[in-house]
Parts: sequence; C-alpha cells; structure tokens
Amino acid sequence: MEQFNPGLRNLVNLGKSYEKSVTAMTIAGKVYFEAVSKIGESATLSPVSRELGVVLMEIAEAHRKVHNELEENFKKFHREIITELEKKTEMDVKYMNATFKRYQSEHKLKQDCLERSQTDLKKLRRKSQGKHSSKYEIKENECLETISSRQMDMQKFIADGCREALLEEKRRFCFLADKHCMFSYQISNFHEKAKEILAVKLPSWQEKCCDITQVPDTIKTMIEGLSSTPEQSPLVERYNRNNVESVVPPPAPPLKAQISPLANMFNPDLGEGSLSRSTSQSSGLNMARKPRVRTIFPHTAGNNDTLLSFDDGDIIILLIQEEKDGWLYGELEKTGQRGWFPSSYCRPYSEPVLTNSRVFTANLEEQEPVLLPPPDYSDDLPMSPVVPSTPSPQNTVSLVNGIAKAPFLGGGNPFATVKLRPTVTNDRSAPII
Repeated sequence: MEQFNPGLRNLVNLGKSYEKSVTAMTIAGKVYFEAVSKIGESATLSPVSRELGVVLMEIAEAHRKVHNELEENFKKFHREIITELEKKTEMDVKYMNATFKRYQSEHKLKQDCLERSQTDLKKLRRKSQGKHSSKYEIKENECLETISSRQMDMQKFIADGCREALLEEKRRFCFLADKHCMFSYQISNFHEKAKEILAVKLPSWQEKCCDITQVPDTIKTMIEGLSSTPEQSPLVERYNRNNVESVVPPPAPPLKAQISPLANMFNPDLGEGSLSRSTSQSSGLNMARKPRVRTIFPHTAGNNDTLLSFDDGDIIILLIQEEKDGWLYGELEKTGQRGWFPSSYCRPYSEPVLTNSRVFTANLEEQEPVLLPPPDYSDDLPMSPVVPSTPSPQNTVSLVNGIAKAPFLGGGNPFATVKLRPTVTNDRSAPII
C-alpha cells in the first residue's frame, strides 16, 4: 500500500487532463456543428436544397444535444470521481500513518511484555538449580503460562493486523472500482441516449440525400417551364431586332445570287457592291436605326428555309450589311421573318423626313406662268424652242410637299407628276422652282 496513494494522486491528475480534453472536444464539436447549422440555414434559402438544409440543421441540433449530454456526464465524473479521489487520498494518507503508528506501538508493547516474561522465566530457572528447586517450580509454571498467553496474544494481534490491513487494501480498491463502475454506467446511458437521438431521424436524413436527381415537384414544374419555348413578347422581339450582335444567321447559300436583268433598268448607276455602300452611308447618317431596303422585285424562297420570301415594295431591315456572294441577310418588317435574299432585288430605303414645311397650293392664276414642255414621245431631243403656254383655269399646278400635279397641254396622259424642289433665294417674292 505504499504505492497506492501516489498512484491515486497520479490518477487524479490524469483524470483532470481527461476532463479538460473532453471539455475542449465538446466545445470544438459545438462550434463545428454550429457552422454546419449555418450552412444548412443558407441551403434552406434555395428551393432545390431546402430539404437538405433542414437535414443539416437537424443533424447539428442532434449533435448539440449529444455534446450537452457528454458535458453532463463529465460533470458527474468530476464530482463523483475526481473530487472524491482527491479527498480520499488526503484522508487516507493521514489514516494510514496513524493506523501504522498505533499498530507499531501496540506491537512493541506486547513484544516488551513477552520479552519480560521470558526474562523472568530465565531468572526462575537459574534459581531453581539450587537447594530449594521445589520452591520455584510453581512460579516457573506460572511464568510459562504467562509467556504462552502473551505469545498467543501477540499472534492474535499480528493476525488481526494482517486481516485489517488486507481489508483496508480491498476497501480502497473496491472504492476505486465502484466509482469507475458508476462512471461506466453513466457513459453507457450517455451512449444509449446518443444512439436514441441519432438513430430516430437517421433513416430519414439518409433518404433525403441518397438521390441527388430527386427534386421537389415545384422545381420540376419550374424546369419544365424553362425548357419550353415561351411566347416572345413584342418588346423582346423589338429588342432582338435592334441588337445586331444577337443575330446569328444561318450560313449563306453556296451559290452566288442571280442578278435580275431588270435591275439596271431602274437604276443603272447601282452596280455590285453599291447597295452596301448606300446602306452604310444611310446607317452612318442615322446610327440609332438599322439600315433598310425596299424590294423592287418579288422573291420566293421555295423549299430553302434560309431564304426570305417577299413581295414587291416590302421593307426589309438589314441585319448583316455586308454582302456575301450577292446575298444579304435581313428581317422582313411586316412579318418578322428572317433570311437571305439577293441584293439586286432591292434598293436602299430611307424614311421621309417630317418637317414643319407648310402644304401649299400654287395656282397659275395667282403666280407667274409655269413653262411646261410640249408632249414628246420620240427618242430624239426637240429641235424647236419651247413656246410658253398661257395659264388657264385648267392648267393648274398643285404643289403638295414638293410634288406638283398638272395637265399637259398636248394629248397623251392627261396628268403627269413632276417633282418640284423649292429653292431659297434672296428675293422672297419670287420663289424659284
């Protein structure tokens, strides 16, 4: 038992270290699962991961309860084992020292009495060797009885001391084992509670995270809605028309576009590439709008989906201004259809500029006479000078937005249209036409 109490002191120190380690572990575990709970809270904001966020929060809460139970068990461990061992160790040292001293003193007293009786017996035997031996025989017998009694008492004292020492030893080990049995029982209860806390919801947690392809019905509906082609609103359609970068045309036809034989008849100055230059100039004048062209011939796409069909006089918005082998890519303004079309089938188009010019009507009776050329249907230029005509109520020229309408004096078409352009001069009283 000399090493028992030092062993208990070492056990107390190790128990305190064990307790500190578990406390640090529970604190770290709480911090860890608190972070897991925060991640779960952020996951609940997502419609597809809301259930998994709830699972993470429930797992964190379950482990928080487990760590709380562990803390309670180690509080009992400190209170019922560490504190008791410290107290018992200090008391046991004093008790064992006092008991050992008492045993030593009693043993010495009994040993002294036995030795005195043995000394008295030796004296009586020396005296009985003389003349009066019968006189000391009775005393010698009494002394032997006393020595025998004291020897038996000494043996009994030693046996009782040994039994008491063994009982004290067993009592201490029994105390230590009993305390740790209680701690083991508490840990067993802790594990049972932890198992109950975790095992109740563990199957449902595992079920929610076993298949990542499983999504809520609302998300399936949303994905189906996104996968279907929505009806394009007029605003979006207009926005797409105004963004050239968003246009991804199909590849141009491999064959070069045919030039209409009647194209040069309408405007012989427009050759190949002149339409692109005209549209680029018009787009430079008006950067906010895309260049447009007006068709002069109808065109049919046939079975080719990449070509554009149109009628004569339709307006086409150019989405790609550069010609590719005589083809242009644009969008028919009235239908919104897109496709390739021959550049020779159209001419640049610019919208008429609205001004604040007044609509005026010129009457030949109120203004100076207008010189009208005589009707001439021959190919040769007229050789005779032009004879001025006299204005009459029938020869009235109406000017509306710069377009004059008047009857010819000669036969032929009764009305002809002549474009007139007003010119500003210093003399306001005499407008020049």
